[in-house]
Amino acid sequence: MSDESTSGDSTSGGTGPEPVSAAADALARARANARAKGLRPGPADRRRTAGDALAERRSGTGDGAGRDPRLVGAEVERLVSSRGWDSEVQVGAVIGRWATIVGPEVAQHVQPLGFDASVLTVQADSTAWATQVRLLTHSILTRIEVEVGEGLVTEIVVRGPAAPSWRKGRLRAEGRGPRDTYG
Repeated sequence: MSDESTSGDSTSGGTGPEPVSAAADALARARANARAKGLRPGPADRRRTAGDALAERRSGTGDGAGRDPRLVGAEVERLVSSRGWDSEVQVGAVIGRWATIVGPEVAQHVQPLGFDASVLTVQADSTAWATQVRLLTHSILTRIEVEVGEGLVTEIVVRGPAAPSWRKGRLRAEGRGPRDTYG
């Protein structure tokens, strides 16, 4: 009976791998695989300390793996300025905030069409609104400077409603227009 008890003890704990040696073996295998792939740890003087990593995370100068999160607005501004898109974004801000800049009533009747250099082109849905916007041009330019920034828009070109085209077909004969067709 004593043989069975000693043989039972030896099979359960004596021949099995110890946890410490299993971890050491796994670490040795991982290092060997890394060396086979050409990966090597750097010299001891180049290794980073935990304090260095924390400082990089706080300052945002690290490699990007462990950075602290930043505000989306700040990152978008950094991207826009690094790509040189400042003026394009400001133009988009003028067109996107048109109702805020001129007010909802004017925005309902006057729409921005395009932007070329520093000239904003808008189109009114009636001649009365076109005249009104021409009279308000200075106020609108001042409001754009407040909302978006100085020097972006220096002139506003106001177009009236589009007139109907009398041109029919692909060929055209030069003439004096429709003349007295309204009676």
